[in-house]
Amino acid sequence: MEKDVFIKLCKLLNESYGLKKGTEVTIEEAIAMFLITLGHGLCNRMVQERFQHSGETISRWFGIVLEVVSRMSIDFIKPKDRTFREIPSKIKDDGRYWPYFKDQIGAIDGTHIPVVVPRSNQIKYIGRKGIPTQNVMAVCDFDMCFTFAWAGWEGTAHDARIFMEALRNDRLHFPHPPRGKYYLVDAGYPNMQGYLGPYKGERYHLPDFRRSGQPRGKKEIFNHAHSSLRCTIERTFGVWKNRWKILRQMPSFPFPKQIKIVIASMAIHNFIRLNAQKDEEFSPYDEDGELLPTNEEINENEDVEENHFDEPQNNEMNDAREHIANLLVLRENA
Repeated sequence: MEKDVFIKLCKLLNESYGLKKGTEVTIEEAIAMFLITLGHGLCNRMVQERFQHSGETISRWFGIVLEVVSRMSIDFIKPKDRTFREIPSKIKDDGRYWPYFKDQIGAIDGTHIPVVVPRSNQIKYIGRKGIPTQNVMAVCDFDMCFTFAWAGWEGTAHDARIFMEALRNDRLHFPHPPRGKYYLVDAGYPNMQGYLGPYKGERYHLPDFRRSGQPRGKKEIFNHAHSSLRCTIERTFGVWKNRWKILRQMPSFPFPKQIKIVIASMAIHNFIRLNAQKDEEFSPYDEDGELLPTNEEINENEDVEENHFDEPQNNEMNDAREHIANLLVLRENA
């Protein structure tokens, strides 16, 4: 994190979210201990050695800062504009997407974060990764900021189930798309009003096209463009997970605290994106619009299980997909 961004974060948490210094720890030191624990996944003993405080002091201040950042997350994990009137520059300024995807407002996906749960409760958390995980649903915009997150689901929960619950639960304040706007989703989600999925049964993920050649036919042409734009969520996950090493091996905190760590790290991810001039994690993606994460999270959804539940019948989205696909074919043949 750049020094000026760190100073801004300290000022914000103090003035807007009530973080106060202690008798033995300054605000800057408390936040630094918190960020180093998240960023390097350091155990309490290693933080003790670095900051020369007792284990009790380190643990107590980690909890204090976590609660403050959790409050901050309410204001930072949300759309910049819930009306979604402005067309994202990633679409408007790129001939591959403009004007075909002018009504897209973001991308949705799930990702798995390791968890520590009692052995007696592990089975429902052990999904396809073979280890206990929590399934985290996330929405991002095309600037790689999280606009919604729901953590804490067991690793065996299907992405589509979490998604449908999020839409139904008014307490979550999910940023529903206005009429005529829609999010991009993969084949694991229903193609329904406000949520545009790819053609199923066709090549979809970008690595598939890179291995097997250019798209062929209308459906693959659409899927390639759709995947290229939707991979913003994978790029966002890549930046987020690469910055916060704690997400790779979660300490044995109580489960509610593990959930808060996930959300807090997303909030600081957004804060950095909004305030940093040239961040070392974001910069490679800003400089290369085709870059995909090379670490393990990129592959976790390549073998996505297509949903087979009775999804809502929505001719509107099927028609929208056909319309975009036909326009893309015309462009290819021009």
